[in-house]
Amino acid sequence: MSRRGRLEGSIYQRGNGRWVGTLDLGWEDGKRKRKSVYGPSRQAVRDKLQTVQQSIAGGLAPAPERLTVGGYLADWLEAAKPTIRPATFESYATITKLHLVPALGRIALGKLTVADVERLLRSKTAAGLSPRRVAMIRAVLRRALSRAVKHRTVSANVAALADPPKQEGHEIRPLDPAEARSFLESIRGHRFEALFVTALTTGLRSGELRGLTWDAVDLEARTLTVRWALQRIDGKWRLVEPKSQAGRRVVPLPDRTVAVLRAHRTAQREARLLMGPDWLGSELGSLVFTTSLGTELDASGVTHSFQDALERAGLRRQRFHDLRHGAATYALASGVPARVVADMLGHSNVSMTLSVYSHVLPELRRDAADRMDRLLEG
Repeated sequence: MSRRGRLEGSIYQRGNGRWVGTLDLGWEDGKRKRKSVYGPSRQAVRDKLQTVQQSIAGGLAPAPERLTVGGYLADWLEAAKPTIRPATFESYATITKLHLVPALGRIALGKLTVADVERLLRSKTAAGLSPRRVAMIRAVLRRALSRAVKHRTVSANVAALADPPKQEGHEIRPLDPAEARSFLESIRGHRFEALFVTALTTGLRSGELRGLTWDAVDLEARTLTVRWALQRIDGKWRLVEPKSQAGRRVVPLPDRTVAVLRAHRTAQREARLLMGPDWLGSELGSLVFTTSLGTELDASGVTHSFQDALERAGLRRQRFHDLRHGAATYALASGVPARVVADMLGHSNVSMTLSVYSHVLPELRRDAADRMDRLLEG
């Protein structure tokens, strides 16, 4: 009897009536590898074997029969950890643990379907998760499966093929200029006056502001340099680098902001001297914006203080992030080129800026038309 060659298969029927097909994959690491498929009939098994053979001939290495989605996700997280930011890894790991593994973990990786993914997304929406959160669950699975596709373990990324949840765009409604002036007047002497003013005039993100150190602020040159963002990782505060090269940027400071920061620096130095050993400070360096003990600021605490300040000023409720939107909106409406605003915000391209702040475009177009009139009329 001749020996069966590589990629040749055999088909037989078990005692329980179920048909089995076995494909010889050859030797690897000193061991004979085989791929088994199952079906209700000889023809069904023959078709499956043919599909596997075609996949292998096309360079696809089929996922091991016993490899589940849960097992694959664990391997993916371990491989991804050194390549992504710690906070991003924590987010991926949490979503995997709470949402992906409970719903899909027992499914064989090679048998995961688009329908399985869409069923998961619908269940999370029905459970009351926000569209943004459901979209993030899909995004994590899509990123994980992209590695499987790259390694030719699966032929398609079923998460990418699944329909994403419908996203309701958040309407950007920052304080209008009159409200901004009222707000700035109302926070004179507020413990976070310098923080709020800097946010409104530079467009820095919350983490970038809370991670700002005095050695990155040049009040003589009227600039600050964004080098870090403050994040809590594994229960500890850390300074992490911006996600992109565009995030590392030098931002010019208006005179008003320079004056407020000078006063803030003086007050901070006086508080440190007055408190002596009670001043705890931060192990991360000389932070510009801190608690009354000199320690790191929590994002939620800053947001609550901001909303309290708005209420005292008689202004509508806002997210702290809306101060960033306000800075961009005022700059664009004042005629600052979109490319300059994109650089100020740390956007990697100007199209992102114009997309986010499309509500300002009609005003810019009107201003362009008026300028054309003035030019042609001399």
